Amino acid sequence: HDALPISLGLVLIGGWQAVVVGMELPPYLIPSPSLMMKTLFADWAILMNSLFITMKITVLSFIVAVVVGVLISFLFVQSRLIETALFPYAVLLQVTPIVAIAPLIIIWVKEPTASLVVCAALVALFPIISNTTLGLRSVDPDLQSYFKMNRATRGQILWRLRIPSALPYFFGGLRISSGLALIGAVVAEFVAGTRGLGYLATIKLQDLEVDTLFAVVILLAMIGFVLYFTVGSLRKVVIPWHESAKAAKK
Repeated sequence: HDALPISLGLVLIGGWQAVVVGMELPPYLIPSPSLMMKTLFADWAILMNSLFITMKITVLSFIVAVVVGVLISFLFVQSRLIETALFPYAVLLQVTPIVAIAPLIIIWVKEPTASLVVCAALVALFPIISNTTLGLRSVDPDLQSYFKMNRATRGQILWRLRIPSALPYFFGGLRISSGLALIGAVVAEFVAGTRGLGYLATIKLQDLEVDTLFAVVILLAMIGFVLYFTVGSLRKVVIPWHESAKAAKK
């Protein structure tokens, strides 16, 4: 089963190469896979430098989104009134296009890297808040009654009951948020970046260097792939007892 995706990918790449060569499509329209590989090696230095910058923005924004999102979820679960009052604003952040508010963030946050991190973190924040809050509230009613019967404090209920119950939901949010952090970083670089893969893609598109643009897309896809499976592997380590983790091992 592990070889099936690889085999399918090789078939698709071979078909892509055959179509481009057979139809003699120009590189500025659709570059062939072989040309993209040549571009990756020829522009290796600039691509790797841009890759490092985008990775830094992505990881930092992901960490910020996780910390802020978890803290907000802890706040929500302490009071229905607080959640009712503030949750619509969390939704508002999710549905507002980052390209619309990125210029304001850049004006307010003078440091370039920090402004990009804030933009990307806002994109990645909502899945952490929504999934973690849902998990913290999805506790077994019988266990909750047992804790209350034993006069457990609010903090004990949170750390010994709610957090273990919320972990599967939390890791589901992490998987979504990791991809959104990458998207947010690239969009922020499109809008206001002076370095990074998003900025490089904008420059190469203006110059019609489509082969380099496709190489950038390949690198971004690789980052997303690594982030997704890193979170999945971490989930298996932290919550091996959960059914979803057991199913993933089969």
